[in-house]
Amino acid sequence: MNAALLAKYDGLRVPRYTSYPTAPHFTPAVGAERYAAWLAELDTAAHTGSLYLHVPFCAKMCWYCGCHTKIVARYAPIAEYLGHLRREVGMVADRIPGRLRVRHIHFGGGTPTMMAPDDFESLIDLLRARYDVAPDAEIAVEIDPRTLTREMAEALGRAGVNRASLGVQDFDADVQAAINRIQPREQTEQTLEWLRANGIGHINLDLMYGLPKQSVESVARSAEIALTMAPDRLSVFGYAHVPWMKTHQKKIDESALAGTLGRWEQFAAIADVLTDAGFRPIGLDHFAKPDDELSVQQAEGRLSRNFQGYTTDDAEVLLGFGASSIGALPQGYVQNAVPFDQYAQAVEAGRFPTGKGLALTADDRLRRDLIVRLMCDLSVDVGAVAQAHGLDAGTFDADLEAMADLVADGVAVVNGRRIDVPEPARPLMRIVAARFDTYLSTGAGRHSRAV
Repeated sequence: MNAALLAKYDGLRVPRYTSYPTAPHFTPAVGAERYAAWLAELDTAAHTGSLYLHVPFCAKMCWYCGCHTKIVARYAPIAEYLGHLRREVGMVADRIPGRLRVRHIHFGGGTPTMMAPDDFESLIDLLRARYDVAPDAEIAVEIDPRTLTREMAEALGRAGVNRASLGVQDFDADVQAAINRIQPREQTEQTLEWLRANGIGHINLDLMYGLPKQSVESVARSAEIALTMAPDRLSVFGYAHVPWMKTHQKKIDESALAGTLGRWEQFAAIADVLTDAGFRPIGLDHFAKPDDELSVQQAEGRLSRNFQGYTTDDAEVLLGFGASSIGALPQGYVQNAVPFDQYAQAVEAGRFPTGKGLALTADDRLRRDLIVRLMCDLSVDVGAVAQAHGLDAGTFDADLEAMADLVADGVAVVNGRRIDVPEPARPLMRIVAARFDTYLSTGAGRHSRAV
């Protein structure tokens, strides 16, 4: 892919499509009462569910961070928050008719493992008591190796956690200093030793490119070091520099950031190291071992995508708990209030802390299916998807004709009513997906750069 083509599309702002429609288009029109009604309508005999719990606390601010999080030096705010979280878990369970079957639980942050070991085990016990959690459910936790203790690793094992996602970003000391995240290799290795000793054998590692002071050579070295730790999966995310939204990013030296071509070369270098080692590229930014379930589902056309990224979880019901968390139901999306005080006040008053959401239309569901398949498979038969929704196979013929520019640039291949994203254009797949996004013109400026 040449520099001119990358520069041409880099100016675009497009979503990462962890949902469609995307979160910037949620509105207060969907609030607590609407969410309560949707929960009451759930058919627990027909749907399985997933649970996402957001724990928005960290011990130190990483300057690249784009998450909703809060820095704390004491445990009291965490303990108070967990009280609200437990109450919300119960409120939602009380509203659902019957016990929802659950096959996936994900703890995100922030740093979920800043919870005390006893509090974490107690929270897991509550989830099992209020929901029908499958004995073989995947229970995943995001972990910061800088703060995990042996005692917490033991508690994770006792609680049934079977997948851990470790934030690494980069092993280079200069890069770590530039992003305010000092994390020696030995710290990550010790964390992995503790996790595996407690039966947590499914390991994800997160790497990043586009960070200050990174080079093609340094990111390749980090990928090589990561492979020595024998992960099952790796996520490779591009740094999104948005200091107007995340003011702590102003501490990052913009002159040390790579340009468009440099970012692409860094991603390509990481991808080369991982694929040469036998890992398979998954969608936009994941890599997995050939026998990993992500790879298996992608090969079978069953891979899914949700707010946590690429996933083997195809549940139509995702219940989000905690400040800023997002949930998905057959009727639409809901997001909890982002400010901690608003979230806490609502829960204390016995109200759902829903801040905004979006009710799905038939057209939303149609376009969501198209976009998900493009993002997961790099290919979609738009005619077949239209027919599956009861529409004419030619529904999107005009859209296909309008992709002539992408076809000419080699970003897409249109064959009849099938669209394919060629392997060299994999990092630009969001641009192809965006052609089906009818909301984009009203929120394009709030999305991340296309490259």
